[in-house]
Amino acid sequence: MFSRLRNDFPILDTRIGESSLSYLDSGATSQKPQCVIDTFTEYYAQRNAAVHRGAHSLAVMATDAFEAGREAVANLVGGSPEQVVWTKNATEALNVVALGLDRASHGLGGEAAQRFALGPDDSIVVTEMEHHANLVPWQQLAQSTGAQLRWIPVTDSGELDLSDLDSIVDETTKVFAFTHVSNVLGTINPVERLVARARQVGAFVVLDACQSVPHMPVSFVDLDVDFAAFSAHKALGPTGLGTLWGKSELLNSLPPVLTGGSMITTVTMEESQFMDAPQRFEAGTQPVAEVAAFTTAVNYLAEVGLEEVFDHERELAAVLLDGIATIPGITVLGSAEDRIGTVAFDVDGVHAHDVGQYLDSQGVAVRVGHHCAQPLHRRFGVTATTRASTYLYNNTEDCERFVSALAEVRGFFGAE
Repeated sequence: MFSRLRNDFPILDTRIGESSLSYLDSGATSQKPQCVIDTFTEYYAQRNAAVHRGAHSLAVMATDAFEAGREAVANLVGGSPEQVVWTKNATEALNVVALGLDRASHGLGGEAAQRFALGPDDSIVVTEMEHHANLVPWQQLAQSTGAQLRWIPVTDSGELDLSDLDSIVDETTKVFAFTHVSNVLGTINPVERLVARARQVGAFVVLDACQSVPHMPVSFVDLDVDFAAFSAHKALGPTGLGTLWGKSELLNSLPPVLTGGSMITTVTMEESQFMDAPQRFEAGTQPVAEVAAFTTAVNYLAEVGLEEVFDHERELAAVLLDGIATIPGITVLGSAEDRIGTVAFDVDGVHAHDVGQYLDSQGVAVRVGHHCAQPLHRRFGVTATTRASTYLYNNTEDCERFVSALAEVRGFFGAE
């Protein structure tokens, strides 16, 4: 089945010089099937209008497409459409939560929002493997409120060190924010255990699901998280769109960060009243074409089956890891068994950027740098790595081409 899917992705026919393209950078952004591209252009050709409150047919069609996206996402990750808030990316979604808590901590949002208020006696817990998008907002919240920022360290195997979990996440912890899957190591974290500890101490759970939702079956309801964020472009959808998912009673109490049109019930010259979620977080003109295209992407993933995608990528991860293990001078970061097809590594004597450029010359696209995870790289004693990351359109040939090209890198740069 997966070999046939490649035909749905026109960009995979691209030539890089004399080489065919092996795209192994889906951890950064995924490629789009033709049906998603067609939906995007079809929307502007036939249905384009501002959503909500329009009295004409185009506005009704645009609104239907916009709201259908929430239902598709709810079917994908659980919950109801009202629990799905559109943002411009996952970073914004995480900031909406952190900044909402900050506003509550400074007295905004009324009595209902006081459940979110933090102060110097509270703590916020993250992990050492967080993407900056799920670290910096919590640093800012800690600085604004005086709360203490703590983190769970990472072991040499690239897994969370939970030996001191109960002392790090304690009765002072108000927020426990962590990633479901590391964007560098590919490690799948034990969400159930982490959520259980958060429930024991009454902390809110915020899940970064950017690297899990596109690659494996995920139910935020079953995981019992309070808030979760992921981006459309990593899940076959367009750029410029993210999703904030939350429990309804929490979303309806959280002070909004972006304010203006389309999110209010009444406005006087002195004050405003806000709508319930999801509209209370969606001020201004919305990315309707992006939502329509993402709906097609979500339906495409559902048709393929995320359980099958997960199994397919685990097979590809084994090909990558087994192949890299045969090459001298390569150090893979982490060795967790529970993982997706994301592998980051250091090449002895060759900078990651040079590695990436050589692989590109052979038609293999990978990511280089710190992958927005500087503390994690510092933990492993490196400043940058090269990362190969798979998706449903990759095959064994892509991985073998990558391994063959990687085996030539140190010799090419005289580092053997």
